[in-house]
Amino acid sequence: MRGRVLVIAGSDSGGGAGIQADIKAIMAMGGYSASAVTAITAQNTLGVHLVHSVPPDVVQAQIEAVLHDIGADAIKVGMLGDTATVLRVADCLVRLAAGIPIVVDPVMVAKGGQSLLAIEALQALREGLLPIATLITPNLPEAQCLLGRPIVKAADAARELLRTGTKAVLLKGGHGEGTELTDVLADADGLQSFTMPRIETRHTHGTGCTLASAIAAGLAQGMTLHASIGRARRYVQEAISGAPGFGAGHGPLNHNVGTSYDG
Repeated sequence: MRGRVLVIAGSDSGGGAGIQADIKAIMAMGGYSASAVTAITAQNTLGVHLVHSVPPDVVQAQIEAVLHDIGADAIKVGMLGDTATVLRVADCLVRLAAGIPIVVDPVMVAKGGQSLLAIEALQALREGLLPIATLITPNLPEAQCLLGRPIVKAADAARELLRTGTKAVLLKGGHGEGTELTDVLADADGLQSFTMPRIETRHTHGTGCTLASAIAAGLAQGMTLHASIGRARRYVQEAISGAPGFGAGHGPLNHNVGTSYDG
């Protein structure tokens, strides 16, 4: 077991996304996962039925408890829910996580379409969290919300998001069309595209959480950003291909496609 990752995100009772997917992905990468739960959701493959936000004081206490004792080699931030939680998490990371790689997955909408981030929290996310992130991993709809405009070219959008202060942007193309899926990485070195065949399936619940956490595990293990992204994308593709077929809606991935994955 190598690389400690603190995950700050919501819980998915169905086990396909959120904290549950994060922990599974990090363990598959051979890392250790600690957690700070920001919200409890009642959900399954058919959708989110209830969201109960955890008070910011409790979120903060979880973060402090982990970092003051176990520590972290990387931090992954997922669902935050509201402005108060976004601001509290940003404050904690500024105070306690200097020098630790931070991967921010700006979770806004569940796979079934339910909102997971209050619209008024967008500004706090842009100003409080993105500037301290090592990497942000928005999908196309999330990138449109962050930019406040429709996206015509993914490369242009990735470059514009880089100007929020984050060190790197991985703009995911899963919501695009066509037989191939292309993610665009923008960082100080320029632009790089990652393309792979699109897998036609309804079993894609938790892909964003899984990808971001697998990347965070790579960073925690001392891998470069590009190597972490490459390994994580291969892992997610295999996890989708091996999905167990559970549920009547957007089913979960098979996070157990590899133990201490080194694909």
